[in-house]
Amino acid sequence: MSTHRITLGMVALALCLHAPAALSGPGHDHGEEAAPQATGPAAPRFAATSELFELVGVLDGDLLTLYLDHADSNAPVENAELEFELGPDTLTVEPVAPGTFGVHLPAEPAEGEYAVVATVITADAADVLVGTLDVHHADEAATDEHDHAEQWLPWAIAGGALLALLAALLRDGRGREVRA
Repeated sequence: MSTHRITLGMVALALCLHAPAALSGPGHDHGEEAAPQATGPAAPRFAATSELFELVGVLDGDLLTLYLDHADSNAPVENAELEFELGPDTLTVEPVAPGTFGVHLPAEPAEGEYAVVATVITADAADVLVGTLDVHHADEAATDEHDHAEQWLPWAIAGGALLALLAALLRDGRGREVRA
């Protein structure tokens, strides 16, 4: 076998063995970081806006936390009085912090959509905000359905290239006679 073919085979082998190192996994690649993704289902929530106020509600079991902000500055609304209706029920609202309120529901709501009506009263203004709380509980039997091909495909390609290289080298060596 000629020195040229051996050198070419070694270069090809080195390229095949080096290529998978460039395809390292998360946390080990030195390229651009991927954007973080949600790790689980988000809590049910709603948003209701007007020209004056923005109200966001986040449901956690039977506790509904309300965040009331000024629409123009996104600053919490201080010293506001809030009347709140969820579906047909008028509920008691308790101030927690400036712009934050808590509503204890009689029970955790069943799946479905609930009309939300909030009346905001401050020293300077009054407004009615309307929205919809969409409650859907996470499916506990959800499975990981993504394909893992991106993990093993580069290795399969490198292995196939290595086998092709070895087959070519062995085939080339068998066709020649040994001269003395």
